[in-house]
Amino acid sequence: MSNKLLVLLRKRAATFFSFASTVLVLILTGCASAPMRPAIIVPNDYEASKQYLAALIQYQMKKNDVTGLSIALVDDQRIVWKQGFGYADKAQNIPATPETLYRVASISKLFTATAAMQLAEQGRMDIDKPLQTYIPEFSMKASATDGIITPRNIMTHHSGLPRDYLKGMFNNHPQPFTDITTAITGTPLTYPTGLIFSYSNVGITLLGHAIQNVTGKPFEQHLQESVLQPLGMKNSSFTTALPTSSLMSKGYRQGVQMEEPALSDTPAGGLNTNVLDLSRFLSMTFAKGMAGERQILKADTVGEMLRPQNADVPLDLNFHMGLGWILSGLGSITIENAGTVAHHGGASILFHSQTITLPEHKLGVIVLSNSATSSEAVNIVATEALQLALEIKTGIKPAERPKVPFAARPLSAETAQSYVGDYTTFLGHVKIFRKGDSLRADAAGKTFTLLPRTDGQLGMKYALLGIFPVSLGELDNIGIARQQVAGRDMVTARLGNQQLLIGEKIQPVALSNKWLQRLGEYEITNLDGDELLLKHLKLSYENEFLLLEFSFGEPGQKIKQVIAPISDESAILLGPLRDYGEHIEIISRNGEERVYFSGYELRKKQKK
Repeated sequence: MSNKLLVLLRKRAATFFSFASTVLVLILTGCASAPMRPAIIVPNDYEASKQYLAALIQYQMKKNDVTGLSIALVDDQRIVWKQGFGYADKAQNIPATPETLYRVASISKLFTATAAMQLAEQGRMDIDKPLQTYIPEFSMKASATDGIITPRNIMTHHSGLPRDYLKGMFNNHPQPFTDITTAITGTPLTYPTGLIFSYSNVGITLLGHAIQNVTGKPFEQHLQESVLQPLGMKNSSFTTALPTSSLMSKGYRQGVQMEEPALSDTPAGGLNTNVLDLSRFLSMTFAKGMAGERQILKADTVGEMLRPQNADVPLDLNFHMGLGWILSGLGSITIENAGTVAHHGGASILFHSQTITLPEHKLGVIVLSNSATSSEAVNIVATEALQLALEIKTGIKPAERPKVPFAARPLSAETAQSYVGDYTTFLGHVKIFRKGDSLRADAAGKTFTLLPRTDGQLGMKYALLGIFPVSLGELDNIGIARQQVAGRDMVTARLGNQQLLIGEKIQPVALSNKWLQRLGEYEITNLDGDELLLKHLKLSYENEFLLLEFSFGEPGQKIKQVIAPISDESAILLGPLRDYGEHIEIISRNGEERVYFSGYELRKKQKK
C-alpha cells in the first residue's frame, strides 16, 4: 500500500545496494540501454509512439524482473492504447492482457473516498464532523494538542492515526476489517491531527467502517452497488482474498509464483480490477462526475477532491493532498508544466500499481503489475507514457530539468558543522558526520558523500566498495538542505519544484537500566497465521540512541528506527519528527515481559 519520494529513496537504496556484486558486474561489463524516446512527436498520433512505449515496458520488465504488466492510456472518454505484456499465469502460459485482473492495493482508497463523497452529497455523511458521529464506539487516547478526527482529514492523511495496525493485516483467515476499531480504540495518536501528512491505512479502513454503518450494508456490497456497477466496472470487486476469476493474475517474486495472502483492510487496499475498468473511473473524473448518462459524483465534488486541502500545513511544505488524490509529483512521478498532477499508486505483497491523471488536459494512464519487484517499473512507465501523451495532445514538451552542478569550493567549516548530528527520518536513523572537507551520511546501511551544489543545497554521491561511482538515477538530482520549519530544525529534500520534509535533528538520550536490559534480538509470539512482515527484530543501543532494527519487505532492506523512551514502560518509535511516532508499550504475559507494538507481542530471544 501504499508515502513517495521517500519511498523512492528507500527502494533506490535497496535496488542499488542489496545486490552489490551484480551492480559491480554491470559497471565493469556494461548493460543494455533503455530505448530512445522518439525525436519527432506527431500531434494527435498515438500510434507512432506505441512502439517506443512497448520497448520501454519490455526494458523495464527485464530490468526489474517483472512477470506481467498491463497498461491503458486514456484521453478523456476513450482509451487510446491498451496492452498487456508478459504473463498473468506463467505456468499455464496465460499472457497478461488489458482484461487481466490485478490487486491494485492503495488505489482502492480513491474508491472509498468516492463512496464517502457520495454520502456527503446525499446529506448522509458530513466529512467535517467527528468520526465518532458514524462510529460511536471509536475513540483515541487524546492529549492537549490532538484535534478531532474527521472523514476529511482521514482522506487527506492528516488524521494523526497510525499508518498500519499490523496484527492480522495479511492473513489467509482475516478477521472483519471493522475489528480494527476495537483494536486501536484507546491508543494514542501518532501525530496531533492536522500537524503533518502521515499516510494511514488505518484511517481509510475506519472510513470504510463509517460508510458501512451509514449505509447499513456490507462495505464491499455498497461499493459494488454505488460505485463499481454504475461506472460499468463489471469485472471489479472489493475482496479480502484474491478472487478465483480466470482473469485474476497470479503473483510473483523474482519470477517465482507466490501466494498473495488475504488482506483484512479491504477499504484501504482490497480492490481487484483491470486497466479497462479503471479507465472508466478516470473518464468519469474527466467528465466532472458523469459516466455515460449517470451522475456518479457532482462536478463540484470532483473539483473538491482535486483541490489541495493542506496548503496551510507548514510541515507539508509544498506537498499537496486532495481528498483521496495525491496532488504533488513524487520521485519519478513528476510532470511539470501540465497543471494539476493527480495520482495514486498501490503496493501489496506481490502486486504494484500506478494511476496518474492530468485533469486539465483530460489525460490519464494506468499501469498494473503482478510482481513484488515492479514498483520502479510501473512508476517510470506510467510517467513516461503520460508525458508522451501530453506532448502528442497539446505539444507541451517535457520540462528540462538541468542537473545542478557541484560547487567548486567545499562547504565552510561552520556550515559543514551545522549539519553534523543524528536525525530521525522516514528512512530511519541517519547520521551525518565530517570527513576531511566533505560531509558523509550513514543511511540505509550505506555511506553517502554529501557535496555542496551551486544552488546552496547538498547533493549525494555514492561509490560502490568505495571505488566505483554509481549513478543513483533520480537521487542524483535531489538537493538536501537544513531548514527551520515551524520552529523545528528539519532536513528537506528538493526534486525539481517539489520539496519534502525528510526528518529532524535529534539529541542523544541517556537510557535507563530497564531499557538497557531489554537490548537483544526479539521474536513475535502471536503471529497466528499472519504473513511475517517484520523480520530480524532487534533492540540495540548505538551512539546513545535506542534503535529498533528490522528488515521489512524485500530481502536486504534493513531499517534502523530511533526509539524515544517516554518512561520505563513506554516509548515512541520515531518517524520524521523527534517527538512523535508509533507507540510501543511494555506489557507482562504470564509473568514474562513483552514488547507490544501494532498488535504484536515481541519476546526477547534467549541466548543459546
